Amino acid sequence: MLSVVIPVHNEESSLLPLYDRLTATLEKLGRPYEIIFVDDASTDRSFELLAGLADSDDRVKVIRLRRNFGQTAALSAGFHEARGEVVISLDADLQHAPEDIPLLLAKIDEGYDIASGWRKNRVDNPITRKLPSRVANWIMAKLSGIELHDFGTTFKAYRAEILRDINLYGELHRFIPALASFYGARIAEVPIQNAPRAGGGSHYGLGRTFHVLFDILTIKFLLSYFTRPMHFFGKFGLAGTTVGGAILGYLFVYKLMGHEILIEHGPLLLAGSLLLLAGIMMFSTGLLGEMLMRTYFESQGRRIYAIREIRTRAGRQAAVQR
Repeated sequence: MLSVVIPVHNEESSLLPLYDRLTATLEKLGRPYEIIFVDDASTDRSFELLAGLADSDDRVKVIRLRRNFGQTAALSAGFHEARGEVVISLDADLQHAPEDIPLLLAKIDEGYDIASGWRKNRVDNPITRKLPSRVANWIMAKLSGIELHDFGTTFKAYRAEILRDINLYGELHRFIPALASFYGARIAEVPIQNAPRAGGGSHYGLGRTFHVLFDILTIKFLLSYFTRPMHFFGKFGLAGTTVGGAILGYLFVYKLMGHEILIEHGPLLLAGSLLLLAGIMMFSTGLLGEMLMRTYFESQGRRIYAIREIRTRAGRQAAVQR
């Protein structure tokens, strides 16, 4: 079964054409499917149109959020309601062509866990959208070790068990492939069409670039140090305590030789003291991180690994995701 999850916020002009094209594409696949629209507190007629679709088509489900929580929360709500073995997400503004869904599914059928769309020929503004996106994608690929050209697009297909291992917060929906790589997900990239918006305005601008950069740093930390935070904070703690301790040790010997260190080396004394305190704080942060990480996994019964399958002489058994 396929589950198609579509976050919606003030997209009344594109919803009916999207539904027509989407159902036409899904019918040709010959698979059972459901379409889940998540209305993220639209202020136009989007919800009324979606409610009408739900009343006329039992394969359509509409989730209405109490307020505007953002695209990540809307996708998370749709993922939790999805019943399909394969989950497809796309935007509601018709910049994603539903006709490309078979291309994504072909990669899933080949054995990949995630098929990620690649807007190879983007039609967005080259200054405010294309250039910042290209830089962010390059940085993300280098930091995560995943060679994708387009982390930002919503248009992706997932095996449902991959999504069960991922909790989404903030604006991390665009980095699901990077988060899934922590559990060994196999990822493929598929070139997709990119059309101009059918109507309305974009909900994103140049200011979002800074949010993306912050998210990239978060993802890098989660991928490299999530289960061993002391390895991250400990390096800074060791550097701070070593340099600060060396400075204070030198000044202590200098003082024993009869010199006045406060007058002659006041700034150096202050720098050494601050470095030593900062190093101790970094060590403390690392220890707290280690305890929080263990509390997180143990309290939820989660594991720091994911099993793809188990083979015995009796046969092959798919992994039960926890």
